Amino acid sequence: MSDDQNPAQAATQNEDTQAASLQVLTQYVRDMSFENPNAPMSLGASDTPPKIAVNANVGVRQLDAQDYEVALDFRVETKRNEEISFIAELSYCGLFRVNNVPDESLRPVLLIEAPRQLFPFARRVLSDMTRDGGFPPLLLDPIDFVALYQNGLNEDQNNNNPSAELTSNQDN
Repeated sequence: MSDDQNPAQAATQNEDTQAASLQVLTQYVRDMSFENPNAPMSLGASDTPPKIAVNANVGVRQLDAQDYEVALDFRVETKRNEEISFIAELSYCGLFRVNNVPDESLRPVLLIEAPRQLFPFARRVLSDMTRDGGFPPLLLDPIDFVALYQNGLNEDQNNNNPSAELTSNQDN
């Protein structure tokens, strides 16, 4: 600190030069559901491969000045011969503290980096849920959250609607 700088100015300068950070405070299952409407017939062997539709959404909710809840919402529907084998739904959330992130970078951090950190845990919960439901574990392919974010921006520009929710659909 120079002789002509007061302590308040020095503190402000230190805050400005601190590195940006994204801290995971906690993660949790907000809601999960597994439906096996055609059991036990749906559990038997079949020559027909299942058709799996995966819908993934990312949502953000601000809790206070630095804390945000980021939610990964999944809906998986599996059909065999046009009959539903199972439906799995999961809302997996993380509470994140964001420090020193410029306003123009906040949305990408919350909609790309935060879900990227949550995804492996949500994937494991879905895998365990399908296995516990009597089916082989469902191993979701990795999600490209950058592409998902860019698609959301394009949709927002086309609809003139700045949204904090992004959607991904995967069909197998």
